[in-house]
Amino acid sequence: MAWLWPLALSVLFSDVIVNASDKLCFGYEENCSDSQLFYPQGTCDNLAVGWAQSLESQNEMFYEFGDFGYVKKRIKEITNICQPVEDKDNGFLECTDHMRFCRGNNIYMDFRGLAKQTHPLRYTMDVLGPGDVGARCQVDDAKLRRISDHISPLQSWGPELRHFQRLENYTCDLTIETPIILMKIDAAVSYYHHFCDFLNLYISLHVNQTIGETKDAQVIIWETYPYSSMFSSAFLPFTDKPVWTLRKIMNKRICFKNVMFPLLPRMIYGLYYNTPLVPHCHASGLFKGFSDFIRNGLGLPSFEPADKIRVTLLSRRTQFRRILNEEEILRDLKENPSLSVKKVSFDREVPFLEQLKIIGNTDILIGMHGSGLTHLLFLPDWAVVFELYNCEDEGCYFDLARLRGIKYVTWKDKEKLFPQDEGKHPSTGKPHAKFTNYSFDVSEVYSIVDEAADWVMRHPSYGRKYSHLQKKDEL
Repeated sequence: MAWLWPLALSVLFSDVIVNASDKLCFGYEENCSDSQLFYPQGTCDNLAVGWAQSLESQNEMFYEFGDFGYVKKRIKEITNICQPVEDKDNGFLECTDHMRFCRGNNIYMDFRGLAKQTHPLRYTMDVLGPGDVGARCQVDDAKLRRISDHISPLQSWGPELRHFQRLENYTCDLTIETPIILMKIDAAVSYYHHFCDFLNLYISLHVNQTIGETKDAQVIIWETYPYSSMFSSAFLPFTDKPVWTLRKIMNKRICFKNVMFPLLPRMIYGLYYNTPLVPHCHASGLFKGFSDFIRNGLGLPSFEPADKIRVTLLSRRTQFRRILNEEEILRDLKENPSLSVKKVSFDREVPFLEQLKIIGNTDILIGMHGSGLTHLLFLPDWAVVFELYNCEDEGCYFDLARLRGIKYVTWKDKEKLFPQDEGKHPSTGKPHAKFTNYSFDVSEVYSIVDEAADWVMRHPSYGRKYSHLQKKDEL
């Protein structure tokens, strides 16, 4: 028995309308050949010693952990937890391993105890207890115990669904016929962490095999506090309905006709956060698909090159990790006639959609280590992200850039890097590179940007239209 959303693919991907008749696929479907793929699989350039015995097995590993193979594995894991066995039964629940993803029909949940909760539910594991969740179906108790092993707030649905049981008689104060997405989220104030939520929601639609459906699902965030985020418009590609929280249905016994419990942001071996990413591999089709899904769902235009290489520098207005000689760097870069240089500060005064428009017209993105570099997800394929200094967190945006298939560069010569002071962690008092500000050797910045510009112009997707742009001798 499957979830009741119909499957009929007709959606905008990569600037072309793809209809079901084209027989294109993502790679996790049966009988999906390489020639039918929407997006090519990611590739590995060199053998990673200690990770794989051959380049072929390394590619398979990257596909499974960082590409559509991740979806394929989750689909294979889905198992029945509760299924109808009698004529009067109409409930159903199935989940992947560790209850990282579940879906069901005619599910009962009792939220009358929410009024007692005084702190954010995302870190709470006792919202639902025995008798609060179930359905009219036969529960496989052994399976339920086996997959309820990751009991942690943002790692699984185990804290809630471990209490799932057969319910013969129950009363619903409200029955919701609309398909529901119950969603636990991480820190909505952080671009990096909140987009882990959106990526996993996108992956969940693939696991549910409802990607590209009509946007009539109702998203309910597993929280009673009001949802507020400068990134909230990222929900628009997923649903046409305003986002709810549990406050909308608290103190009621709810029957969900169709409900999905999507993948969570801090899963063990999850995607993007806690990802064991094999070295020397890049360009995940899954991440390219996510980028296109968000951009197209928000109605953003296609990527187009310009007459000059467009450089966008992210200026921080925070206490730490500011670029102390920012204006000097900008003046130097603006002297290059082949570059169009812009400084931006992406705070709440700049709507997220406007931020994405600027990023879509960026060829080289420059910024200090920080959440704003998550914008690399929505850069053109030919773009370069220049993390001025990674503040000793080497893998974070390097790995995210690899997954997206974007060229990544960062500072190498620490003799030309000048911290304002030692920098101390505010909690421990120990030295920490993230808690100070920096100046940079201007000529070194210029040199790295010059190399990045050369990469952009040489990229196959940059377009022959601008092949007349030549690398100046003085660059």
